[in-house]
Amino acid sequence: MGNTHENATGNTHENATGNTYGNAGGDETALVTAPVRFDTKIAVLLRDDLETWQRLNVTAFLVSGLGTAAPEVIGEPYEDADATAYLPMLRQPVLVFEGAKETLTAAHTKALARSLTVAVFTSDLFGTGNDRDNRAAVRAVGRDSLDLVGLAVYGPRNAVDKVLKGARMHP
Repeated sequence: MGNTHENATGNTHENATGNTYGNAGGDETALVTAPVRFDTKIAVLLRDDLETWQRLNVTAFLVSGLGTAAPEVIGEPYEDADATAYLPMLRQPVLVFEGAKETLTAAHTKALARSLTVAVFTSDLFGTGNDRDNRAAVRAVGRDSLDLVGLAVYGPRNAVDKVLKGARMHP
């Protein structure tokens, strides 16, 4: 994963990039505070005519598959001060964009041409209620005829930026 740095006392720390750094004085709370810049980007692009509940639902479904396709995007499990364990989450921000139907179609084409990791959500999925039927609904339609309402893209920052050209940040 990242680089591991250990200080003379053997203490190490991990920041949001997955890099582990030692601290100079052995103080467990002193973390390196250098800004984190990821070489990769996670982005969701939503069609601009969706209802609020649809935007939330589509976003949740789209990002849910990233951890299995690209396990490096998942951070470490969380724990609160009372030692209550929580699930790990994505290690980097998810940027959410919106655009017209044509913007999604163009982004989909560009993402596939660049061999990026892509998840799709089509309008047909609003009428299904389970994973089996969701997969069947997508499988029934050719790639160029999908009625996309959302897509998630993961890959090198510059490539994802080019895929999203024409989209705007979600308000």
